[in-house]
Amino acid sequence: MRLAELPPEFLLIVAVLLGLLFGSFLNVVIHRLPRDQNIAFPPSTCPVCGARIRAYDNIPVLSWLILRGKARCCGARISPRYPLVELLGGLTGWAVMNQLVLSLPESTEWHFGILTFLSYFALCLGLLALLFIDLEHMLLPDALTLGGAGLGLVSFTLRPLDLTDALLGGAVGFLVVWLPFDRGYRLLRGHPGMGLGDAKLLLLAGVWFGWPGALFALMAGAVQGTIAALVVYATAGKIEEPAAVRLDREALKQELAAMNDDERAALEAELDGDLLTMEPSSGLASARLPFGPFLVLAIFQFLFLEEWLTQLFFEYFWLV
Repeated sequence: MRLAELPPEFLLIVAVLLGLLFGSFLNVVIHRLPRDQNIAFPPSTCPVCGARIRAYDNIPVLSWLILRGKARCCGARISPRYPLVELLGGLTGWAVMNQLVLSLPESTEWHFGILTFLSYFALCLGLLALLFIDLEHMLLPDALTLGGAGLGLVSFTLRPLDLTDALLGGAVGFLVVWLPFDRGYRLLRGHPGMGLGDAKLLLLAGVWFGWPGALFALMAGAVQGTIAALVVYATAGKIEEPAAVRLDREALKQELAAMNDDERAALEAELDGDLLTMEPSSGLASARLPFGPFLVLAIFQFLFLEEWLTQLFFEYFWLV
């Protein structure tokens, strides 16, 4: 059976429903993964009182609206992030199906179309999780960056990209951050200018989209991140680290204080150069802003606007 024989309306509805459902699961990943908690067990629980969340209170978006943004069990406020992530999951499912699957040639076999949807859908869900985790914790977990890169390698036959291009793209994406912003910056300033998580995220972009995708993500992410930093600084007068990062730093200080000299020296050596060990400096030039969300935004832009962006940035822009 060919993909064109399946009703597009049915495929879009299924894609949106899957996006909403997995968007709900993403909220679990975003909350638990940076805290090193099991994302599968226990089932959904209230993050405030720990009570089990019933199925009828866990309907994507709708339950949040019915409960008016409060938990039924203890009345605690539920962050608007939860329905937002669910809505973004539904939008992502629609976009992947509409733009990446239904645009395939009419001769495409149905199973190729479904595999294409599942691979890109999984990529997008992982990117959404990375975006919100980095916003809150300034952390890009390896399980998502390297896991996403691994998925890109095993699914390269679903894209117009051969294995050599995927490996080269991944290498370019990693090295373009690791060499100047980790090794080089560390030699000059004593600490990295960008985290290795950013390098691994660009590795993911390179594996999926080749070196043009990795370089575009870096360039577009830098431009959009700079604009965002200037806007925040101009309106607020400062750029503060996320609250979770400050709490993690205080917890680390307490952990170090409780250790003996040998244990403390070993942990400090292990964390040498980690931004978490250093208090942020004042001023725009020394402000710390999570860069991952802007890389993710650029990857999404390249994913859905690749043809137009490739022409703009890799032909006209470079020529000018």
